[in-house]
Amino acid sequence: LADDNASPPDADSNATQDEHHGLTPNAPVLTKIGPFSITNSMVVTWVVALGMIIIAQAATRKVKIIPSGLQNFVEYLVEGLYGFFESIVGKHMVKQTFWFFATIFIFILFTNWFGLLPGMGTVGWGTPDGHGHLHHLSQPLLRGVNADLNMTLAMAAMFMVLWLFWSLQALGVGGFLGHIFNVKGHGVGFFGFFLVIVFIFVGLIEVVSIGVRPVALTFRLYGNIFAGENILETVMNLGGPYFGWLAVLPFYLLEILVGLVQALVFALLTAVFTALMCEHHDEEHAH
Repeated sequence: LADDNASPPDADSNATQDEHHGLTPNAPVLTKIGPFSITNSMVVTWVVALGMIIIAQAATRKVKIIPSGLQNFVEYLVEGLYGFFESIVGKHMVKQTFWFFATIFIFILFTNWFGLLPGMGTVGWGTPDGHGHLHHLSQPLLRGVNADLNMTLAMAAMFMVLWLFWSLQALGVGGFLGHIFNVKGHGVGFFGFFLVIVFIFVGLIEVVSIGVRPVALTFRLYGNIFAGENILETVMNLGGPYFGWLAVLPFYLLEILVGLVQALVFALLTAVFTALMCEHHDEEHAH
């Protein structure tokens, strides 16, 4: 029981206890245009996309037979990615799918690294305490793109729609269902009937696996980037105002690597999922 004669708690201590540290799960809404809400992660998405467009336009404005400078870098990147994805999905499918795999890899990579720039999550609005000190931003102006679950879910959902389109285009409806359930060619009799039942059961498991893929893609990318940004903020706060930058430096270098790995993993998994469904069609086409 509280002592009736006890002095009331200090307002500053309450503010300290109630203040929120770390990245909020939901991206704050900066403004609304009718029913359309603009969040701080959307602003970063537009900035990164605009930067990619400007770089692509600058690299291809004056194309030279012997490339140099920015054109050389962009061609090296595109050729390297093309060869990498060709080795996964095959020579035929890469012509249809490369635009997505390369774009998703470059976009995720640049957004991950852009989220590590100074000012991300540290510029915005907040509520100061009784002394006028601002310990945490309640509404940062900029936020890491892939630390927003809406963005990673949108990319995963877009891939699944394209995956279904590519699969049906390559195999047809019958071939698509046959690839999943594989109920043909097991002979007759009891043993053949038993194998059909087994492959139907395996097909149902495969359907569940396909349904889980967008969830796995969404939360793998979101979880790693969201946790990384929270770790950076926590370590910087532990280091204090003078040594926070030094304490967080090794984690910054780690997050640079994590940003590359997560972009590669997302693009690689989408390519593997496509190859698992369409590889037989690609082999027949090559034959």
